[in-house]
This record gives sequence, structure tokens and C-alpha cells, in this order.
Amino acid sequence: MFAELNSILNTFPDKFSQEEFIIISERRCDASFLIHHFLSFYLRARCKVCFLGLVQSFSHYNAVSQRLGVNLVQAKEKGQLVFLEGLQESLSHLVPQEGQAGSEALNFLGDPTKGLQDLFQFVRSSCSGPSGALGCTDRSGGPEEWGPPVLLVDDLGVLLSLGVSVGTVLDFSHYCRATVCSRLQGNVVMLLHCDEEEDDGDDEGAEQLLKGLTHQCSLTLHVQGLPTGYCRDIHGQMEVCWRRQQADEQHTLNKLFQYKVHDKGASFFARGTSSAFL
Repeated sequence: MFAELNSILNTFPDKFSQEEFIIISERRCDASFLIHHFLSFYLRARCKVCFLGLVQSFSHYNAVSQRLGVNLVQAKEKGQLVFLEGLQESLSHLVPQEGQAGSEALNFLGDPTKGLQDLFQFVRSSCSGPSGALGCTDRSGGPEEWGPPVLLVDDLGVLLSLGVSVGTVLDFSHYCRATVCSRLQGNVVMLLHCDEEEDDGDDEGAEQLLKGLTHQCSLTLHVQGLPTGYCRDIHGQMEVCWRRQQADEQHTLNKLFQYKVHDKGASFFARGTSSAFL
């Protein structure tokens, strides 16, 4: 996890807000470093994490997490982490082989009319099921107990590429928020890739999806490349938008930062204060 980002968001593993719905959007850049941050953050906070990895393999996420000081293999063995490997499971549905049935969570790949009910059932059972793995105990000898559940999704836009409609994805996100945030008092973090330079159906859908998600969320992290183009010292900029409902009005607070990703972390600068722009 990134200590500087924790300070910006005023959240720490031993003190963080619950019932948060966080949206990460990326344009002309790679914002996956934020997914790795939140994954390591919530595991360190001893939350029960359900991760829908639709873009990369488990080995990839584990390799990055180890550089951040977190072992995903151990987290899975303890029952703290439930990981859906979308790439591998998709192949089982799209290129079926005898004796190898794919996860029911991705049944929509074989029958688009089924929608995302099975995927939602996977999320609900993973977040509200038993919090500890069989045989795992804490230091006192009792069963492992985890904190509030967290759902991570990387990347929600993959569902659009697989033929799922914007409305169906919005319904899925709504039910996830209602279950994980409202009922279980946990958090949801979803990443969505948008590329305004592409003119295709998927990108139009991604823009519509982002607008719908923005109305649901409490925090958005909009990450994009620098308007001026490539810079060796700064990799991009991140706009942070907090949304809070007070009485009958919604209040928003926006702050803009520039960032640079390192091998084991990231640095953030208030816009205009980075040495690269002095």
C-alpha cells in the first residue's frame, strides 16, 4: 500500500471508513497501481476480501503484492481472500474441455440472457460466508476472524467487452453496493477503463457506465495521462472527488494530484508543486 495515498484519503489500516463505494477510472494510462494499493491495504486491515480479477492472472497480482509486503497465497489459504480468476475461468466457458467445468459465476458467457445473477451470488456468498478457513487459527488458538468485507473488481469494463449491457452492469454494481456496503457494512472498489480517443461501442458504453457509477459512489479517483504528454518525472494525474450526503444536499470536494509510480510504491504531488514542473 502507499502511505502517501493513505494520507491524501485520510484512511489507514487501523482506522478506515466503512460503507464506502469507490470508483477508479483510467484514461490514457494504467491505474492498476491503485487496485494493488487497495488490495494490500484491506488485507493489512484484516478485512475479508473478494477479488474479481478479470484482467490479470492470480500470479500477476501475487507478484506485485509481494513487492508491497503482502502474500496472496497465504491470504487465500487462511480464507481471508477469495479470488475469481476471470481469464482462466473464461477459457473454461469459451473453450470447454471434457471434465473441466468453468465457475458458475461466469455462466453469462455461455448464456447472455442469464445476466450477472450468478456473478452476484458468488460475490454475496464470498463476502457473507464463513470468515475463516477450516483449520486456520489465530495466535490465541481460536478461529481466524476477519473485519468487514471488501469487494474489488478489476476491470468492470471487461464485462462490456464480453457483451454485457451497461444497464446490467449498473444493476450488478447496485446490488453489490447494497449487499456489501449497506447490509454488511463493508466497502466496494471498482476500476473502469475509459479511452476517449477510441470511437467504438465499448468506449461509449464505458462512458455511460462511468456516469452511472459516479452517481452511486462516495469517492472517485479519476486517473489519466498528462495533458501535455509524456514526462519522465511524472506519470500522470489523479483527481480525487469526495461525495457526502448532508441533509438533502450532496457536497463534493475535488483535489488534483500528479503522481509517479515506483517499483514498491508511488509518490503524489499537489498539482504544480512537483519539481518536474517548477
